[in-house]
Amino acid sequence: MYQNEVAISQGIRIRRKPPSTAPLGYSGPFELRLHTADSSPTNILEEITWFKAQEVSRMKELNPLEALKKAVENAPPTRDFVGALRMAHQRTGFPALIAEVKKASPSRGIFKENFDPVEIAQAYERGGAACLSVLTDQKFFKGGFENLEAIRSAGVKCPLLCKEFVVDAWQIYYARTKGADAVLLIAAILTDLEITYMLQLCKKLGLAALVEVHDEREMGRVLGIEGIELVGINNRSLETFIVDISNTKKLLEGEHGRQIREKDMIVVGESGLFTPDDIAYVQAAGVKAVLVGESIVKQSDPEKGIAGLFGRDISHA
Repeated sequence: MYQNEVAISQGIRIRRKPPSTAPLGYSGPFELRLHTADSSPTNILEEITWFKAQEVSRMKELNPLEALKKAVENAPPTRDFVGALRMAHQRTGFPALIAEVKKASPSRGIFKENFDPVEIAQAYERGGAACLSVLTDQKFFKGGFENLEAIRSAGVKCPLLCKEFVVDAWQIYYARTKGADAVLLIAAILTDLEITYMLQLCKKLGLAALVEVHDEREMGRVLGIEGIELVGINNRSLETFIVDISNTKKLLEGEHGRQIREKDMIVVGESGLFTPDDIAYVQAAGVKAVLVGESIVKQSDPEKGIAGLFGRDISHA
């Protein structure tokens, strides 16, 4: 399996599909998939990735690429995701907030039973969010592309990040037709060549790309790829789901931090951010934006949740 071999050579531990082997002496034209010990996902990210590949295959039949390309031509222009982050950071002096419209997660369960994505998005905007992240995965995060469309249709002005597990360029076109202004690319899943190609596609479609890393190896890979403006540091291991916000500081020290400053990249801190002290910690490490879901979506009043997170009101009012 060539793709997995390339991934392994780049230190990518998340396999993109179950191992496939043929029995000894088999010479037929079809790939035969055997149920061996390693044909089950080894962690939650691998499980999500394998399911996503099957899901995308089904969705492609209902939404052919050519139809999506035509829809993109007639779609309204995207909003400036990166520009919105820079402006908010300058306006408040705090890291710009990407507030996440998120009903659930595989590790933490349901965050909010009475979940109205439009109501939450509007509250986030009033509370001072620079951009919004909208979970579009249904199976594992109880989200959906209908949430992305509804928020955009409701007149929310914040640029929208489509929070999806991208394994195929088709998903980028699809996100664009549903109102996304940015997409997430996860280095733990994608090879360098895939990230490079998808960045070029995003640029062509007017989308920003948040490229997410978890460790020093992934950060080194990403810093070697041209055209990246946004780097997300996820403090949650997507293999174990353990959270450690010191991961942000560790990845921004030394040569990596120097290169990021030199390239004027925006670093987005992700996961484990619940208090003003947490925000201050990652800001001191070099973060200019934060992506926060759980600690504010759980609040009965998300506006107050945002003020509590930063220790002050960061709204425009």
